[in-house]
Amino acid sequence: MFEGFETREIAGEGATLFCRIKGSGAPLLLLHGYPQTGAMWGPVAEQLAEHFTTIVPDLRGYGRSSAPESSGGENYSKRHMARDMIALMRALGHERFSLAGHDRGGRVAYRLALDHPERVEKLALLDILPTVEMWERVDAGRMLSSYHWAFLAQPNPMPERLIASDPVFYLDHTLASWTRDKSTAAFAPEALAEYRKGFSRPGGAHGPCEDYRAGATIDPADDEADRQAGRRITCPTLVLWGTDGTPARSGDPLAIWRDWADAVEGQAIEAGHFLVEEASQPVLDALMAFLRK
Repeated sequence: MFEGFETREIAGEGATLFCRIKGSGAPLLLLHGYPQTGAMWGPVAEQLAEHFTTIVPDLRGYGRSSAPESSGGENYSKRHMARDMIALMRALGHERFSLAGHDRGGRVAYRLALDHPERVEKLALLDILPTVEMWERVDAGRMLSSYHWAFLAQPNPMPERLIASDPVFYLDHTLASWTRDKSTAAFAPEALAEYRKGFSRPGGAHGPCEDYRAGATIDPADDEADRQAGRRITCPTLVLWGTDGTPARSGDPLAIWRDWADAVEGQAIEAGHFLVEEASQPVLDALMAFLRK
């Protein structure tokens, strides 16, 4: 994976961020989701780097990036993580850029677009709805299928210790359960090894748990404040979702995002939650068509 990509460690806003970089042309930032790393973009990153300066970081707390201590999500709010990305891109000489985010990375991406509209050329969001909208749609079925939202948000150290007892089992179960065929077959061996290594490192579960603690408290409050104030995403926005993913079972994703953004287009992809790895060619085609307009 990532043949010819340079690897660097760059200072964010209180975290050291590992990233991969390749290509020339307009800058494109690719953000991963839970429980993954930037390696999730492997199936499409090389093709994107033929047209864009492609930057693929690990979010704070994930993979090879540092995991700052935190006690209630305060260092892992999407607002804070968005500032990481601005610092990273500024260090690379990019003040304005396009970005695509899957899952938690998508939450960082849309927060960045809301807080710093001058920075974002185009925005692509993969298999998410706004955080506050997700919480508003919780019912018994959602709690069973998305139990991790509440589990990971429990106070430290309960979820961290439970995950640390068998991190590879927990990771593989989580990955498989969100795919269309309920297996890890969609994931490249190199990527799967990287995900397992990240979760198995000492304290490897703390950053993701803090991410979800912020996602249960700080992030929905920030969303609600924007909704009440009428703040919207102003850049062109692409929304992609898996036919077997959570957004597909939560109403019309395009209609929901049009309540938050001015110019939204998108489509369903035949996949589960992990669009890039389960359906790389349709995702690549959609991204290229959108980003090259």
